[in-house]
Amino acid sequence: MAWKDFLTGTEEDDTEYEEEETLTKPAPAARTASIALFEPSAFDDATKIADTIKKGNVATVNLHRLSKDYAQRTIDFLTGVVYAMDGRIEKIGHNLILCSPSEIKVSGRITMNAD
Repeated sequence: MAWKDFLTGTEEDDTEYEEEETLTKPAPAARTASIALFEPSAFDDATKIADTIKKGNVATVNLHRLSKDYAQRTIDFLTGVVYAMDGRIEKIGHNLILCSPSEIKVSGRITMNAD
């Protein structure tokens, strides 16, 4: 086929092409999730916790070192982070919360009442 024919499309190419194999993406390597423990002493520590969750890890946060106001701000901030990732946040003890991304399934239930 000449360039002139290629550009104008006047000559047909009779060459048969083999069907290309569809390449599949390799399965992602199995990843081991980790659990990070935090005891923030300032609200600024919340970004470190958020970065851990964004990486797909679980964060257990003990808020006992924060004042009530800063503890609430930290919970509010982490709730937004977890919500944006379709994750989960729950209270698992006095001043203790668990933040997990959507890839990590959390099962079971912890009651706060003394039975």
